Amino acid sequence: MGSYACFLLDQIQCLMNMDFRQYLSSKLSYQFYAVLYFVFITHSANCAETTTSPSTEKESSIIANEIPDFMKIVVVNEGKPPTKNEIGFDDIYALNDGMFRIYDKSLELYKQHFRDRQNLIMGLFSAKGGRFILYRAGQPPLEAESPPAIYRIAKSIGHCAMATYALVAPYVGDAAADQSWLAEMKAYQTRVQSAITALNAVDIKPEERELLSDTLKQIDSFMTKSIQKGSFTYDDVLAYARGIKPNLAKMITLSSSTQVAHWYKVLENWKQMLGKDWENTYALSNSIYVSRQNNIIYSTLVQFMGEKAINDRLILLETTDFTTTPDFMLTAFIRIISDRALGKVFYNNYRLMDFELLGGGGRRAIEAEAAKRGLKAILPPIVPYNSTEWPWKIDPASGTGPGLMEDVK
Repeated sequence: MGSYACFLLDQIQCLMNMDFRQYLSSKLSYQFYAVLYFVFITHSANCAETTTSPSTEKESSIIANEIPDFMKIVVVNEGKPPTKNEIGFDDIYALNDGMFRIYDKSLELYKQHFRDRQNLIMGLFSAKGGRFILYRAGQPPLEAESPPAIYRIAKSIGHCAMATYALVAPYVGDAAADQSWLAEMKAYQTRVQSAITALNAVDIKPEERELLSDTLKQIDSFMTKSIQKGSFTYDDVLAYARGIKPNLAKMITLSSSTQVAHWYKVLENWKQMLGKDWENTYALSNSIYVSRQNNIIYSTLVQFMGEKAINDRLILLETTDFTTTPDFMLTAFIRIISDRALGKVFYNNYRLMDFELLGGGGRRAIEAEAAKRGLKAILPPIVPYNSTEWPWKIDPASGTGPGLMEDVK
């Protein structure tokens, strides 16, 4: 019997129960109710058999698992379920995910321990010529003043010369036909002319003002000619760049000498302040790729920390942007220092974790794959884990040509 018939019998039972309670006042014959009751009794067993049959179980399962539409929008999985192999992999790889949570929790403890017990100097790249912070053990951070304003002024004007090139470079093919550059050049020229006037109000040396003013006027002249012609050629851009180059070299000297002299004084004061604890003080700086070679802040720190501190107590961190935050730097630094203890415990070498842990195996794998193909693997020399080599290119024999701007002809 189908579920609908069973439902009807349920209703008949309800009616019979009600009628028997009202039997004495009922005008219907007892036989009628008896017939109805017989029908109920006869078919009850069929209902029980039907509801436990495989086909009815399947039908009931479909009804029970019918998902409301609102659940289907984003909540319920409708795709193919994962295989046992996939579930097994996820369960195993969850160990690695759990590792990061454990590391992060421990790292917060390590950061606090280091701050309580060690001194740290942080030299960050910034648009103001650097940002130096002294973290004394157990004390609030002490941040030094930025370099004098002439650093930022000279750098800003130098960047203006480069920005002007960037403004026109995409259009050197046919600047007359594609004048997308014109409105932007007119707007930027207004700023250049305002800066020429503003130089008279800033407190700088006369020779500095003359250099900076001449540079801005060269930029303004190139812009004026380009706007008046409504065009420029590659030769025009080249003449502009080569003409302004001597001034840019002088401005680089002005900016860098101002920056280095300032940080020398700061570090001298901090070294005196820390006294004998200076020999145990750590320091770090940051750099992106283009500022890694001859990095000014790191090179200045080396003068005070000594060559033996390179890669040991003095670390250069690579960042994805020119500027970063002290908290990011501290977290990255503490991870390096705490991993050194791990390296000593597991591998009996305090500096081993400064290197790629899979590097040795990877090196051998590269050599093996190259040998299979009849090739010689191209790999750098193996250096000790405690190497104090500068963290950038230092072998003159590795290339040819000039290495300084003043040597470029």
